[in-house]
Amino acid sequence: MFMFEYEFMRQAFIASTFIAITAGLVGVFVVSRNMSFLSHTLSEIGFAGASFGILVGISPLAGMILFTLVSSIAVGSLSAESSRREASISAISSLFIGLGILFLSLSSESSSYATNILFGSIVGISAQEVHQLMILAIFVIVIFIFFYKPLSFDSFDHIGAQAAGLKTRLLSITFLITLALSVSIGAQIVGSLLVFVLLTLPAATAKYIVHSVPKMIAVSVGLSLIGVWLGLYLAFITNWPVTFFISAFEVIAYFLGLCYKNWKLNH
Repeated sequence: MFMFEYEFMRQAFIASTFIAITAGLVGVFVVSRNMSFLSHTLSEIGFAGASFGILVGISPLAGMILFTLVSSIAVGSLSAESSRREASISAISSLFIGLGILFLSLSSESSSYATNILFGSIVGISAQEVHQLMILAIFVIVIFIFFYKPLSFDSFDHIGAQAAGLKTRLLSITFLITLALSVSIGAQIVGSLLVFVLLTLPAATAKYIVHSVPKMIAVSVGLSLIGVWLGLYLAFITNWPVTFFISAFEVIAYFLGLCYKNWKLNH
């Protein structure tokens, strides 16, 4: 039976489409700002937030947004201190993973909730949750459209943006907020453990293939869309985790992009 005959697959397809567009777009600026580490850290903070939401009786998405929004600016400020960045990020990641496990152990929910939060789920997503994701995704996209030029300038030439008098601090905060929302959105399908895959690999691959910002965004979004669509289809016909297929595709695409870059340098 064709997978779109199932309501949950239709919901998952719509949600994953908006997730892929958001992650592909934001990912270009994550890579250009050298903040891949931050997307990984926020994914673990998001796990604690979702677990906290379950504990106090709010939706996991609401808890994830709360934790990632509050933490993104604080953790993002550590990027200026490169000498202590790795140790600080490792400490923060460890703390929030521990908190997430604690919150889940204190809640009355089963261990399946932990699995869904960590690795995502295409079965349990409801129409209401899809609508919430669509609204959040559209909000992020609108912000990027509005701030596209100054954000691109600041992301790819921070010193030049400062010299030109742009409000780089405001742009940085705006970016961190959209990144936090993107982590919360993406984790609904691929899980908090691997949401950074969608936020880094498609954009990093695009950087190897094309060089202008609009082309990077187009390739990054395209790779994200192919990854989630292919992942959903293969998960449906094999009953294997969708996260595995998405991750495998994005990793293969990344190494193909790297090989293409090396080939171009030698010819």
